[in-house]
Amino acid sequence: MTNKIIEQVEAAYLKKDIPQFTVGDTVDVHTRIIEGEKERIQIFSGTVIMKRGKGMNETFTVRRIVNNEGVERIFPLHSPFISKVTVKRGGETRRAKLFYLRDRVGKAVKLTETKRKSASEGAPASSKKESTESRELAGAGTA
Repeated sequence: MTNKIIEQVEAAYLKKDIPQFTVGDTVDVHTRIIEGEKERIQIFSGTVIMKRGKGMNETFTVRRIVNNEGVERIFPLHSPFISKVTVKRGGETRRAKLFYLRDRVGKAVKLTETKRKSASEGAPASSKKESTESRELAGAGTA
């Protein structure tokens, strides 16, 4: 229930080139770091464990393991200090928030990768099965 005027003011500051990523995906977050007069890009890669908020207040939390210690960082999605977010792999989850990953160690942290469906995978699989069945039936009838 937000005010229409606030939505109009915020619309100018919202980013338009945000990739689609969900909780469980492994992402690289490219952040702009300003040190004095120099500016550089630093990459923070990890698993998205939480997304929350709406509009300008939308944030996501990325977790990774560094030197056998978990590090979590919360990023505002529409921040000017985030230059881009790239999705490395999708993760299959059944929950909206993955706080249970905080208790896991080693390979148990890794999520199963989502299977991406393409148009070429769906149709030929069923036609191959039908064609092999028809060959078997045809061969049985002639022998």
